[in-house]
Amino acid sequence: MTLLILVIALALIFDFINGFHDAANSIATIVTTRVLTPFQAVLWAAAFNFIAFFVAKYIIGEFGIADTVSKTVLREFITLPIILSGLLAAISWNLMTWWLGIPSSSSHTLIGGFAGAAISAAGFQSIHVGVIVKIASFIILAPVIGLLISSIITISVLWAFKRVNARTAENSFRKLQLVSSGLFSLGHGLNDSQKVMGIIATAMISYGSIDSVEAMPDWVPLSCFAAIGLGTMSGGWRIVKTMGSKITKVTSLEGVCAETAGALTLFITEHLKIPVSTTHTITGAIMGVGAVKRLSAVRWGITINLMWAWILTIPVSAVLAGLIYLLISTLGLR
Repeated sequence: MTLLILVIALALIFDFINGFHDAANSIATIVTTRVLTPFQAVLWAAAFNFIAFFVAKYIIGEFGIADTVSKTVLREFITLPIILSGLLAAISWNLMTWWLGIPSSSSHTLIGGFAGAAISAAGFQSIHVGVIVKIASFIILAPVIGLLISSIITISVLWAFKRVNARTAENSFRKLQLVSSGLFSLGHGLNDSQKVMGIIATAMISYGSIDSVEAMPDWVPLSCFAAIGLGTMSGGWRIVKTMGSKITKVTSLEGVCAETAGALTLFITEHLKIPVSTTHTITGAIMGVGAVKRLSAVRWGITINLMWAWILTIPVSAVLAGLIYLLISTLGLR
């Protein structure tokens, strides 16, 4: 029981870190364009992170992404030390990338850590390759989808508002940014909270407390959505600078287009029950609005560096988790 409590506590800590690590995703443009102060922005985003719980439970009616995450490792190979190792690796990578100001994927570091620990314990036979490949493919697909949707939205908006006074349009889009950032924060909560729910559910299944993700007690999703909301409230200012200005300079109009595109991408993947990176999604969307202005408006060198971090996240997290598992095994923790 002690190990189960430790795993749940670490999962919620990871969820909290995920919140402040990914806070920049939903507030970077709204802070950069000065629609809200940083403090107002994180409160706004955190509120929608938590509201996502009620959307998932009472409107969608299920936690499909949590179920997908729980299937990363085959059930017969899952143990609490494996989950513990994966969480420790994921927390370490998240803190390091936050410190360096790199908007990496909390989703993929969690998946990589979980899978890497299982491989270290029982070999490649222990993981569900199909699930991992599907999740990993969205390292490329999520930003591409975000880029395409944001490009289409930006072109459509520019055409629709071409005869509107520039100052009037700017004032309108500053107000609309509240809506678009709220929608993106809702998608962030829906997607990222469920990943931690899947890990906690897996731990409880391994321990024998429940027999399926659907049998999770309500305190699990409530705790996960609350933890990510609290994490978002604590901010993530190092990454805000990268997301809000280093990729491309963003106006209110472009902020609305990018956040709306990011939100739509997250809602689509929520429907498909695929855990994706909100970081990858909004980065692609910001690139899309920048590219519509002109290709040179996007700092492609920064973007390429970010993509390397994204690609390395799963294997680095997996190796780190594998090493942690070997250390835990040496200590005889069960």
